[in-house]
Amino acid sequence: MAAKSVPYAELTTLRKRYNRRRLDISKLLVLILLTTMAVVSLFPLYWIFATALTPAASTVKIPPELIPANPTLDNFFEIAKAGGTTTLHLPFVDEPLHIQRVWLWLFNTALYAVISMVIHLVFDSMAAYALAKRRFPGARPLFWLILAAIMIPPQVTLIPLFFLVRDMGLNNTFQGLLLPGLADVIGIFLLKQFMQTIPSELEEAARIDGASEWQIYRLVIMPLSIPALAVTAIFAFQRYWNNFLWPLVITHNPDLFTLQVGLSYIQNGEFGTNYGLLMSGAALAALPMIAVFFAFQRYFVQGLRIGAVKG
Repeated sequence: MAAKSVPYAELTTLRKRYNRRRLDISKLLVLILLTTMAVVSLFPLYWIFATALTPAASTVKIPPELIPANPTLDNFFEIAKAGGTTTLHLPFVDEPLHIQRVWLWLFNTALYAVISMVIHLVFDSMAAYALAKRRFPGARPLFWLILAAIMIPPQVTLIPLFFLVRDMGLNNTFQGLLLPGLADVIGIFLLKQFMQTIPSELEEAARIDGASEWQIYRLVIMPLSIPALAVTAIFAFQRYWNNFLWPLVITHNPDLFTLQVGLSYIQNGEFGTNYGLLMSGAALAALPMIAVFFAFQRYFVQGLRIGAVKG
């Protein structure tokens, strides 16, 4: 008996339905893979907050509690007392201010990150504008030299940098803490790559109107570079907020500590390490960065594309 032939239209419909089913399965597999990676990546952050909300006696239980049975904020109250109290003499204020040192560390960290971020935006944008829009002898070798500095680990320059700051008399000062952050090669690279995409006709039009070089930089280039400036600002803030090694080396006065350095000096408990206390400090340090990420998350994605512009 001869096999019954399938009409071409029906065969085409079956093939489309089969391809669509294969595509749905592929999407499902990709979704499962991405969800698994997201859970694995976010679990340490979840564990920080879960341990911070766990009573001290329950943090060392085996097996550990994935969900705190009796969540409490006691660790956050204890971390505020762990660093002790300090006295500040503020200008134009007669009475000294007594404050928990943890809040001073948090203020130092925020001040350090914000000032470093602003300095980066100023100096990195100036250098990027000169490299992207101005033609001068040695511009390309200078740019490649700046890029080569990215390959040098910061630990290599730590000791020479410390001796340099010490010889300048800035050891154990806030100025010495800020000095190495006057410029950053990554910020220069990102901004230069972005500024190269700005049409040169805009600069020529501004020069015809009588604008000076400074006015072109300030009134034409900078407003058009806001996306790249936002990415540079976010990366700089994140870097200096989480910076630990340089503040640890250059500061010895507890009143100058950043939050990360101050947490490392908190003593262990009487019967061992108080993980709930340390995790509450880590959670306190992570909260501002989480807020910054959710506020500017679209710039994080955009920052991955800025450096890909061909220069």
